[in-house]
Amino acid sequence: MRSLHDAVSRVETKLDGLRDGYAEVTKDVADHESRLRTLERARWPLPTVAALAGVAGTASGLIALYR
Repeated sequence: MRSLHDAVSRVETKLDGLRDGYAEVTKDVADHESRLRTLERARWPLPTVAALAGVAGTASGLIALYR
């Protein structure tokens, strides 16, 4: 009976360690998700700026061609 109690105590200790590790992983995933969202928000204007620069370049080329 004593050895069974000791074995259950060891398993319980290991489970507590796993739970604590899982909490750390969950916090890390949330942090990474936040960072990715920030990067995605900061990057969206780049294609728009490139498209506007292309349109402006085309327009200035056409103006120069017809002048």
